[in-house]
Amino acid sequence: MPTAPRQPNRARVVWRTCLASAFRTALACTIVGITTLYGPASFQSQVAFPAFSYVTVILVVTDATLGDTLHGCWLALYASVQSLGPAMLSLWLIGPAKLTNGTTALAMAVGGLVVVLPKSTHLIAKRIALGQIVIVYVIGFINGEQTEPVMHPVHVAASTAVGVLACVLALLLPYPRLACCEAKKNCKLLAENGSERLKLFVKALCAEDKASASASISQAKLLTAAATKLLQSIKGFQGSMKWEKLPFKFLKPYYMYSEEKLQDIEMALRGMEIALESTLSFPGRLMLDGELKDGLLRLEDHISSTIKQAKSFLPGDSLAVPESNAEDIMKFLQTLQTIPPTHQDLPSFFFLFCMKLLHSKSLPKPTTKNPVQKNGGSSPISSNWFSIKEVWDSCGLKSKRDTPAFKFSLSLGFAVLFGLIYSKPNGYWSGLPVAISFAAGREATFKVANIKAQGTVLGTVYGVIGCFLFERFLPIRFLSLLPWFLFTSFLRQSKMYGQAGGISAVIGAVLILGRKNFGSPSEFAIARIIETFIGLSCSIVVELLFQPTRASTLAKIELSKSLETLYECIGSVSLQVSEANLVENQKKLKIHVNQLGKFIGEADVEPNFWFLPFHNACYGKLLESLSKMVDLLLFGAHAIGFLEQESQKLETSWKETVNKLDSDLKLFKESVGYLIKYLGKISLIKSLPKLDKELEKKNISHNLEMGKSPCPNFFSPGSDDEDEMDKVLNSLLQHSKEVVDIIHGIEGEKEIKSQMVLSLSALGYCMKSLIRETRHIEDGIRELVQWENPSSHVNLYEISCKIHALYS
Repeated sequence: MPTAPRQPNRARVVWRTCLASAFRTALACTIVGITTLYGPASFQSQVAFPAFSYVTVILVVTDATLGDTLHGCWLALYASVQSLGPAMLSLWLIGPAKLTNGTTALAMAVGGLVVVLPKSTHLIAKRIALGQIVIVYVIGFINGEQTEPVMHPVHVAASTAVGVLACVLALLLPYPRLACCEAKKNCKLLAENGSERLKLFVKALCAEDKASASASISQAKLLTAAATKLLQSIKGFQGSMKWEKLPFKFLKPYYMYSEEKLQDIEMALRGMEIALESTLSFPGRLMLDGELKDGLLRLEDHISSTIKQAKSFLPGDSLAVPESNAEDIMKFLQTLQTIPPTHQDLPSFFFLFCMKLLHSKSLPKPTTKNPVQKNGGSSPISSNWFSIKEVWDSCGLKSKRDTPAFKFSLSLGFAVLFGLIYSKPNGYWSGLPVAISFAAGREATFKVANIKAQGTVLGTVYGVIGCFLFERFLPIRFLSLLPWFLFTSFLRQSKMYGQAGGISAVIGAVLILGRKNFGSPSEFAIARIIETFIGLSCSIVVELLFQPTRASTLAKIELSKSLETLYECIGSVSLQVSEANLVENQKKLKIHVNQLGKFIGEADVEPNFWFLPFHNACYGKLLESLSKMVDLLLFGAHAIGFLEQESQKLETSWKETVNKLDSDLKLFKESVGYLIKYLGKISLIKSLPKLDKELEKKNISHNLEMGKSPCPNFFSPGSDDEDEMDKVLNSLLQHSKEVVDIIHGIEGEKEIKSQMVLSLSALGYCMKSLIRETRHIEDGIRELVQWENPSSHVNLYEISCKIHALYS
């Protein structure tokens, strides 16, 4: 089996990744430990806060490349200027001795607001700056008159610098971990993955029975999951590679990875998978043609070799396969000269369409030496040098104020206030966890707080045990962190703890085992756990007060927005609309669907309390259908784009030729579009009895409106809508046949005909699949409304009539 040998490889990859991450983290922490524990007394007096040095290390070095750490140095510098400059001035003007619990908390809230307000500032910079503010103000208040207004912030800056410099050294030794090398390696794995999936898909299409095809499809799905992770990893390295440009100019060619090409290849493979899943019987009628089957196998070998040769997916990759050979391999498709007579053959034609699409997307695009800029001139120098504007924009001094900034500043202020009230000497431990775990976007508050608390407890308990066992042996105590770094590397990759829990666990242990002279470990552990609980509790309370909308409610609203955008996308489908416009509409829909997926994931883990439980299974089905429709709309846009290209070779007017096809598309859009529009409105209904009460208040009888709903055929029981949609598809196939038949007596007739057949068949398949997924969405909405109204009888037709009567 093709995937069998890859199962142990996955385990080795996970172990290798975790070991590498743990080694870099341990090396950075060791550097900090040696310099702060065994360095000269004068140096130790300047690095007065080794705990924050460790925190900085964990924030910067976790799963980082050299580019990330270089970027981290810039972010730490920017964060220090942003936070320590104003803090130094404030301490000098006010005086540390005059600080109180209230004024310290107020200073924290104002400082946090200033840091968080620029929305596009990098997350690491914000976390470092917020942590510095906590140390400066709270420690300054705790030490009172002993605090020097100028040197105290300088010591915080020195502690930060030690942390980031340790990260740079850890990523350089024993050899640098370069983002470009990691991306190139992942591109190679992705190329092999794509080649294997392609072979499995072709094997499934040519299978002799359903069982063999299903086995190949199942194997390919496992590889698809791995490909998604590889693609995300490659995207994550793009920003890091920019920071490796200046110190490693000889690696410049590797900074040109084409993310668009990677996505195009993945999309074509996704289309093949969709086609196979909708194929009813194997082998298909097309695969009974021996010449076509042989040509398909040759094309599969050619595409596989093309992908493997372009392992780095650079725009200028050269191929060993001559272009003439590539054209000869595609000639077998010219045997397709007629539109499929039945719907059952559409999946096979769509599969071949995706194969042709994959072939065109996998070929490298030639690049020019001096690319022309938008202003008309060529500027090779500016494209080679790292843009200072990019560095400045990464700090984000151009964003509008919004509620999350005020919300976070209140959380930080209250955390410090109550932490100081509980225990003045340990008050900063309530604010520090809140500061360094700041999140730029919305997150599952209860889940994140829970895993942070669990991670803190795990790490702190491990640290206490380590101190108990190796109390008199500081080096051995420090070495006991090594297995913990490895363990937390696995924790960060787990679903149970994730990044937040794993990082909290690392910090909890390092702060005890990596320092000395901080008092009794057990007393410190109890104090820190309580202070952390105070800080997280303040975050939860403020989150609930300022953002009371539950994720399940947001998912419901986003579902309606997604359906509304889907309605607009389907309404824009036309043979007279450019491919670019259709793709742009599809991208808008994809943004909404991705946001819906985030809300569903958050709603699934939030506590129910007294609310109705979130119907995750139903929302999952709706999300799956919407995601598939996003893909189908993109394939439909590509098919229309190919038709537009081929139409330019025809002697007859394209607009005159496609009038009949557009009339079929219009019927399709009216039927499916209005159904989706009303499904979006129905999805917002929370209570059917309330809907009836609103009708009674306005003295509206929806019975009089029965039959006036714009889409009665879809919801009325026993409708003949399926037959009507079959007629629309049959009409589209018939008109497509007429379009193909009029092509004769022109140069390249066979090639044009085959392209028209593939594109029109793909368009027909997309229409049929969109209808099928719309039906699935209808079933999902019905289930969702029934879930929210268990005592009511759900009839979507009646509900649509009531909505039409109430809001028309």
